[in-house]
Amino acid sequence: MTAYLVRRLVYAFLILIGVNLITFWLFFKVNTPDDIARLQLGAKRVTPDAIAKWKAERGYDKPLLYNGSAEGAKRFTETIYFEKSVAMFMLDFGRADDGRDIWFEIRNRAGPSLAVQVPVFIVGLGVNVSFALLLALFRATRFDFASQVFLVAMMSISSLFFIIAGQYVFSKLWHLVPISGYAGGADAFKFLVLPVAIGIFGSLGGATRLYRTIFIEEMGRDYVRTARAKGMSELVVLFRHVLGNGMIPILTGVVVVIPGLFVGSLLTESFFGIPGLGSYTIEAIQAQDFGVVRSMVFIGSVLYILGLVLTDISYTIVDPRVRLDT
Repeated sequence: MTAYLVRRLVYAFLILIGVNLITFWLFFKVNTPDDIARLQLGAKRVTPDAIAKWKAERGYDKPLLYNGSAEGAKRFTETIYFEKSVAMFMLDFGRADDGRDIWFEIRNRAGPSLAVQVPVFIVGLGVNVSFALLLALFRATRFDFASQVFLVAMMSISSLFFIIAGQYVFSKLWHLVPISGYAGGADAFKFLVLPVAIGIFGSLGGATRLYRTIFIEEMGRDYVRTARAKGMSELVVLFRHVLGNGMIPILTGVVVVIPGLFVGSLLTESFFGIPGLGSYTIEAIQAQDFGVVRSMVFIGSVLYILGLVLTDISYTIVDPRVRLDT
């Protein structure tokens, strides 16, 4: 078990290094430090001296990966890659182009992102699983057919439509909640209830159909037929046997999503004016602030890889064969 987890952590670290290198190469393949300086300075103030000064102030005046003019270890440490990318492993993200500390902004904005995404995740999982169980119980009926049509329609509609329609109906027409904005404490509820409800409603389609398929597959297994032969009711079989075994693939897949809750939702936060990490990323892209964008890509990579490691760990817990085979 310990050797298995150590191998997974080593693989995860190597993958993270690879992602970090590829991301760094792509950023500076598309835009050189001179290009970044020109974008930030604007057309009217672009002079060779202004570019050189901007690069020196922000550490972009060094070589990218290898500093041939330095000696010893400084050939690798006095580079843009070491100062901008390797430092991220120590949670040193530097400063944005507007001078604000990136790590400070990330810490402050993680709370609003979690305030939206955690209820969507928890309540949405409960709603999707409950609806999928109901469809599995009434499979091959008119209710099941109508629900399938509804779910496919939900999958075919962009989440952007639900956001705009929700703002128009509940905020502009009925004036039940604010159309956008955010506040801390107890006042946050009125700003969060609509984006959370839209997030849950918008996730009904794909997740519910997937869970329904898993439960129906479990209902055709031998242990279910044995339970029915013993005289157990369909509800007892469904909730005691099918639900427990069907949740194994569901939960192991859900674990991957959990770290991504910290990153937030780009569309939801932008349209509802929530100062989370999603809107922070959009603002950085619009301002072409490559320091912030690189930091958010790195954090997203770390969280996704962490989710994969947690998934591997969850498999060892629910399936002893994984430990035996590895």
